[in-house]
Amino acid sequence: MPDSTPPIPTETSAEKGGPSNLQLRLLWGIIGAALLLGSVWFSPVTFGLFFAAVQAVMLWEFYRMMRAGGYAPATWIGVVMGTTTFLVTCSTQVYSSMKDELGELWGVSVFGVVVFFLLVLPILLIIREMLVWPKFKQPFVNIATVIGGLLYISFPMTMLVFISLSKANTYDYRRIFGLLFLIWASDIGAYAVGRAIGKHKLAPKISPGKTWEGWAGGFAMTLLVGWAIGFMLPDMPLTHRLVAAGVVAVFAPLGDLAESMLKRSVGVKDSGSIMPGHGGLLDRFDAFLLVLPVLALLQLLAE
Repeated sequence: MPDSTPPIPTETSAEKGGPSNLQLRLLWGIIGAALLLGSVWFSPVTFGLFFAAVQAVMLWEFYRMMRAGGYAPATWIGVVMGTTTFLVTCSTQVYSSMKDELGELWGVSVFGVVVFFLLVLPILLIIREMLVWPKFKQPFVNIATVIGGLLYISFPMTMLVFISLSKANTYDYRRIFGLLFLIWASDIGAYAVGRAIGKHKLAPKISPGKTWEGWAGGFAMTLLVGWAIGFMLPDMPLTHRLVAAGVVAVFAPLGDLAESMLKRSVGVKDSGSIMPGHGGLLDRFDAFLLVLPVLALLQLLAE
């Protein structure tokens, strides 16, 4: 979600004879939504590949912002580690339903890969800092920045894999659709109500455009959608859907504020420019980063 800080006035695309910013936002919004929904719907393989690519870009944007703030993280180590962990987790869950020896062997193997990466990561980062010393003056700050990016982005996004699984431990695209609809409802409701009647600032030092009225509107709309997705997920109890909606309504705006604080701390407006009119992928998926761990924990407790 993009920061609400007003942009610096510049010559618009419409004044140059090209598409307006609104048209660009609409066009790229449709393209992005089609790719997202299509990848989730088509198969667990396309789901995994799509979100692995999304996570890789998010990590790259995070480390780029950290470099803008004066740090020097080992970007490619963080991106490769985070993306590999996500893909390994996906493949583990896909093959976990196999009951034969091949499935069990695969599960053990990918678990070993994850453990290997977790043990090797600190060593790789320390060796990298030794090789570039004294070019970068804060070696252990750089190491912490890489690990911080993985905890902030890679760990939460990996929780998508577990949230996508039904009680039968099989991939169910409807669960991801439901999550997307809840997050979009929170965002749209907050924007519409905040724009119409918002007066009381929610976090003026972080995001001056957000209001308590907008948050309340987003909360109400998220609960409404939580009820409505029962038509898509009839096997999910109403209480579970409303609890999930409440989690999204609370933690999605907090995820947005967290990323706004991050951008302000390093002096950038958008995390990237991969989607014209929308900023970077970290701007688009920031709400997921605090929602997913909470939902995954609740799902674990409910089983």
